[in-house]
This record gives sequence, C-alpha cells and structure tokens, in this order.
Amino acid sequence: MPINVPKQLPARSILEKENIFLMDSERATTQDIRPLNIVILNLMPEKERTETQLLRLLSNSPLQVHVDFIHTQSYQSKNVTDSHLKQFYKTFDDIKTKRYDGMIITGAPVEHLSFEEVDYWQEISEIMEWSKKHVTSSLHICWGAQAALYYHYGIDKNERSQKLSGIFNHELTEPTLKLVRGINDQFLAPHSRNTNIRLDDVTGHPDLVALDYSEEAGPFLIVSKDEKHIMITGHIEYDADTLAEEYNRDLNRGLDSHLPTGYFPEDNPNHAPINRWRSQAYLIFSNWLNYYVYQETPFKWE
Repeated sequence: MPINVPKQLPARSILEKENIFLMDSERATTQDIRPLNIVILNLMPEKERTETQLLRLLSNSPLQVHVDFIHTQSYQSKNVTDSHLKQFYKTFDDIKTKRYDGMIITGAPVEHLSFEEVDYWQEISEIMEWSKKHVTSSLHICWGAQAALYYHYGIDKNERSQKLSGIFNHELTEPTLKLVRGINDQFLAPHSRNTNIRLDDVTGHPDLVALDYSEEAGPFLIVSKDEKHIMITGHIEYDADTLAEEYNRDLNRGLDSHLPTGYFPEDNPNHAPINRWRSQAYLIFSNWLNYYVYQETPFKWE
C-alpha cells in the first residue's frame, strides 16, 4: 500500500530502508483514486516509534492510505518534542468536522488508573462518541481496546496480580470471521499489561464476539457485531525488541520485573529476541483495512 506521509516524518526514512512503498502529498494528488483516510490517536509515550510500527502494518495492501495523526489537547506527553507535535500532529478540534474511513486508538501507560482518573478521559470519550458517526470502523489497541470496551459496552478491566508480559499462544474460536481470514488456527501474540479483560464479560455481551482465547492471556481479538469496533488486547504492532526494552526499563527503575514469557531464546535475556508474530500482524491490519474499512466505507461521505 502506498502510504501518504509527510517527507520530513522521521518514520519515513526507517520505512524506506525496509522497502515500504511510501508517497508524499504531491505524488498522491496525481493518482485519480480516492485514498482511505485513517486517523490515528497516538497515546503511546514514544510516539515516533509507534508511528513507524503502525505505518509499517498499514502498508500491506494495494490501496492508497492517507494518515492523520492526532494527540490529546488535555494532556502533554513528556517523551515527544513540541516541534514534532506541531509539525506532524493535529488535535481533535482540527479534525472533528471531518469523516474518516478508519481510526486507530493506541495503547497508553495509564492502566493502573480507573478510566475516569485518566487526565484525558473526557477528551477520549468525546472522540469515541464522535467516531460513531464520523468513522466507518475503529481499531483499538491494548489500553485503547480496554477503553473502547468500557465506553461502548460497559466492560471494565480487572487488575492482575503480576504483569502479563511475553509472547502467548492463542487458539481461534471463530475462524470464519473476516478479521482472521488467512490466520493459522493457533497463533502467537505479544502482550504487555497489568490488567485483564474477562472472556465471560465479552462472550456474555450480545454485541461482541471474541475470536480467540489463551489460557494465560485471555482473548486477544474482539469484534463488535456491527463491525464498527475491533479490539486488540495486546500489542501486535510491537517490534522484535520492544518487550526487551520494556523489561530492561522496568529493571532500571527498580521494579519487580519478571522475564517476558516465551520471548527470549532459551529464556536468556542476552539473546536477541525473534519476531514470531509479524505475519499475523500484517494479516490482521490488512483484513481490517479491506473487509471492515474499504468494503464498508462510502465512496463519498454525505
């Protein structure tokens, strides 16, 4: 997929080295097609890294995609420069009169708080309410998935006694649904969180379907029956070394951090981890874009 991104975006040079097909606005306007317009609410602390991870996964399709990044107005991230935000990001006020084919809401390091205690919960709630009429389908990741389940469906998260960190095996329970088309009956997925979503809460809700289950990690993929919302409880977008960096960060902070499960070869943190979830990540994003966005969105918004 040719992704339309600004020439100066730092993620661009990284993706070009990976031979990802990118284009800028000047070239995009010469193509007589309507791109899919995707808005990404990036709540992750290391925004530039998340930009690269998500743009990489949005690249695996013949469709043209235009991406707008937005950040919260009610909270200023400490790990990104003002100049980066001003150059590459918008706010909700800037885009709320627009309509988008798809939206992505990322994870956020706030799961130790109740939703109402999060500084920007009111703003997130306003954005999720706005999305009901202005977005064809939304993809929610980790805390973003928990926030969507709570706001749209009244399902709360539950504290874990120990952080869930590692690569866990999931078994498909709804293999015929479009989101998992082409995915193996069993697949691996990264998780990094201190809270859970109970499977019974999902399966007991009349508007939701859990597509898989893991004994250790619970459900990974949850889809609303109207296909407006996709919830991913883990971090399928993570690079091979992201969990290792989180593990070492926690150790340096003096936290009681355990080795990520099933992650380091031979459980040795001196061995470089291997990405064993890349194909699933590309398929999930590609299926979302094709079946839930492109096939469903109107050619011209009214």
